[in-house]
Amino acid sequence: MNFAGDVVEVAPADALAMVELARDGARREHTFGAVACASRAMAARLHALGVRRGDTVLTLAGNRPDWVVAMVTCFRQGYVVLPCTEQLRAKDLRLRLDVTRPVAVVADERNAAVLAEAGWDGPTVWAPGVMDWPVGAEGSVPAPADLDPLDPCLITFTSGTAGAPKAVLHGQRYLDGQRTQAEHWLGARPGDLVWCTAASGWSKSARNVFIAPWLQCAAALLHDARFDPAERLDLLEREGVDVLCMAPTEYRVIAKHVELRRFPKLRALVAAGEALNPEVLRAWEEATGVQIRDGYGQTETGQLTGNLDGEPAHPGSMGRALPGVSLRVEDGELVADPATVPTFFLGYLGDEPVDPSQPWRTGDRVHQDADGYLFFEGRTDDVIISAGYRIGPFEVESALVSHPAVAEAAVVAAPDDERGSVVRALVVLRDQHAPSDALARELQDHVKSQTAPYKYPRIVEFLAELPKTTSGKVRRALLRGE
Repeated sequence: MNFAGDVVEVAPADALAMVELARDGARREHTFGAVACASRAMAARLHALGVRRGDTVLTLAGNRPDWVVAMVTCFRQGYVVLPCTEQLRAKDLRLRLDVTRPVAVVADERNAAVLAEAGWDGPTVWAPGVMDWPVGAEGSVPAPADLDPLDPCLITFTSGTAGAPKAVLHGQRYLDGQRTQAEHWLGARPGDLVWCTAASGWSKSARNVFIAPWLQCAAALLHDARFDPAERLDLLEREGVDVLCMAPTEYRVIAKHVELRRFPKLRALVAAGEALNPEVLRAWEEATGVQIRDGYGQTETGQLTGNLDGEPAHPGSMGRALPGVSLRVEDGELVADPATVPTFFLGYLGDEPVDPSQPWRTGDRVHQDADGYLFFEGRTDDVIISAGYRIGPFEVESALVSHPAVAEAAVVAAPDDERGSVVRALVVLRDQHAPSDALARELQDHVKSQTAPYKYPRIVEFLAELPKTTSGKVRRALLRGE
């Protein structure tokens, strides 16, 4: 199998693959023929830099064609691609560089400083520009790799619950395995324009920005800009989007801040990452005439459930198991049979491979109704799900205690109307330091400087001491009020 050869290069050369909306307002359309040509040119460039099959290539770019081409190139040549979000700080990048040891990096020039700060001084292909490389720039193009379903393909990082984030390694089967959710949940159809708003570097972006649409012979919309509720709706209408995939928080914020309306071409709305509250679901359906269909998956598993295309959505439910996927609820926890999951991962990088004959315990608490619809209840561990992001308390706590005023810190979730949950930090100060609003803001800024900004605590509270067990472990359940 080879995604580039099986999907990109067999598509009609003049068929639309991507609509690019750049930060400067420019709009461009790119065909599959142009993507195929650009991926060959990128393959030649990376091969000349010494990248070979099985090597890791890190990408650090926004939702732009250069990122897509880099991904396709890695799929073509059998390179293992590690897409990273531009929200990462130098410390986050350093961890990823140390764990994955990439041979080369494809990055946007606007990220040069953070890459240098992270200590990267290796071969780099700078974007933007790959779609404009002259034909002669291809040079000596290496032959596409003949790949096995279990050959390594993609690395994505978990949030990290009890330590540093883990590197999740997927095989080539992950790519073709997206057909199930692309057809039955995302609902993309030939000729559609699909807009998945997830930033490059996230698990959902690796699945649904272009892979799932292309498997369904649909085109992808790439918008390389910050989230703006009014602009999001304007572009939805102007570009004639057929399928929209957004984070639950984006649906909430848009419904709260701008007036929803009908869109002539819009046929499907999907969301995943956390549960959507009933009033938001109702507002979108009443205004657009389209139900939001929720779904569920993990970095390790890919999509597992969904309110399926063509069926009425069950509000508040993350749907049923996708066709062919075997799930069960055991002691309140969702458990999957890996042998039935086409996008199941190979294992954590550096660890033993995962045994697909053993049940996969998701760590998510759910309940199931008589019709088989699943309803999310919460994590069995301490991961905070905020605006669709999974945030490991350990990372935030580590950033907090690196501040000279902080002796100890514990991080838990606090309910929030828009984001579902936000990060709440409970801080014990060192001697000679006193609680104040100014110090709380300083600690928030400090966390932003140490790790990705979305992880910072939106609530900071000061305590004389943290509640602990007799063995010295922080009693998080007590801090959450449980």
